[in-house]
Amino acid sequence: MSKNSMRYEGPIYRPPSEADSLLIQATVGCPHNKCTFCTIYKNGPRFKIRPVQDIMEDIDSASKTYGPNVKTLFFPAGNTIAMRTDNLAAICIYARKIFPDLERITVYGSSQYIHKKGRSGLKQLAEAGLNRIHVGLESGNDEILRYVKKGVDAKRQIEAGQWVVAAGLELSLYVVLGLGGAGLTEPHADATANALNQINPDFIRLRTFVPKINTPILDEVESGKFKMLGPHGILKETERLVRQLEVTSYLASDHYTNYIDVHGKLPESKNPMIEQIRAACKRPESQFRPFFIGDQ
Repeated sequence: MSKNSMRYEGPIYRPPSEADSLLIQATVGCPHNKCTFCTIYKNGPRFKIRPVQDIMEDIDSASKTYGPNVKTLFFPAGNTIAMRTDNLAAICIYARKIFPDLERITVYGSSQYIHKKGRSGLKQLAEAGLNRIHVGLESGNDEILRYVKKGVDAKRQIEAGQWVVAAGLELSLYVVLGLGGAGLTEPHADATANALNQINPDFIRLRTFVPKINTPILDEVESGKFKMLGPHGILKETERLVRQLEVTSYLASDHYTNYIDVHGKLPESKNPMIEQIRAACKRPESQFRPFFIGDQ
């Protein structure tokens, strides 16, 4: 179970890979908060950045509670990269001073806010001790990105990703299988593979589209405007994506939304992954997890 900060506001989410990390809240909410598939901050709280002094006080409190030997630290909430670069660098430097054994400091960040940092800002953060950024790429297809109101196009997503990698930061990119529905499944797989190949992130994390409560896209699913892929459709889209990947990334399916757990280091795991997907396609759809509406 994650170690929590002394004070936090709103829902606190962290990637599965940060399950054992100390959580110190640096920002509240999400500054974009328009994605049609995301329900996390739709009912608030509004985005704000906590004062650096408050964040440092929480780091001090955590050191009293957990001692100096904390190994990993995650700064929630949904888009901490949107902090002023100097301030984010300051809390990274301070955390490393208080926790000298820190092996990793991680944040969430959307591509448009990473892009605003530019190459020099990302380099500054790397030098301050930030190690890893988790980014929702979702899709490399501009039509889908516009449709879900992601607020960024593929070109800027690719540039932002390339800059993160060039700065020496670890990059964990999330892809949402089925986000283009039945109508755009092939363009989604093709453009997303192209974006991933140009970025070559450290991690590719697969998620399967699940409509969430209180989201515009759920209304479109229920009205029939958005036609979701079934299990076989998702698996075929996954195979099409994986087949086109030319990366040295680790691919993970570490999420409850997925129909099967496909994972491994690329390129060496590509063929075993494709065989696993094709074997799964031979199972009847009734054997996979049922349709559900997400609540978080």
